[in-house]
Amino acid sequence: MTIGVEKIISGGQTGADQGALDAALACDFPHGGAIAAGRKTEAGPLPEQYRLEELSSSHYPDRTAKNVRDGDGTVIVSHGELSGGSALTRDLAERMGKPWLHLDCAATPFEEALESLRSWCSTHRIRVLNVAGPRASSDPLIYTTTRQLISALLHDRQRGPCGLF
Repeated sequence: MTIGVEKIISGGQTGADQGALDAALACDFPHGGAIAAGRKTEAGPLPEQYRLEELSSSHYPDRTAKNVRDGDGTVIVSHGELSGGSALTRDLAERMGKPWLHLDCAATPFEEALESLRSWCSTHRIRVLNVAGPRASSDPLIYTTTRQLISALLHDRQRGPCGLF
């Protein structure tokens, strides 16, 4: 199966967003996305090493909408049901007619989640993959789960070692 992902984007928040971005950085893979004004995250400003576009709006929903719009599709990684910003991401994708995939990693073994992501990316011809999910304060494990998942996806894409841990 050919995975055509060429870029990872996210909103830069702690947790799932930064897990995806760190996977891309470890793989020397193109990344980006939109971030709220002030490079705002719950832990303070996002460091400049992350190449995200800073918006004039400080409202998280504005950056969420831009990332959903700019991506070819959105994967939402969680440990359980979607709520808060993750549920908003799903709702925006539905309203915009964009493909989205929810991976509940509490209910799905890692290899099965990875295979679902690979298949979904291939089926929907995803080139720019928007990655979303909860922030670290609401799910302390989501950073590691998302980083491992995206690292494994990019490892497949690059056919070589890619910051897996």
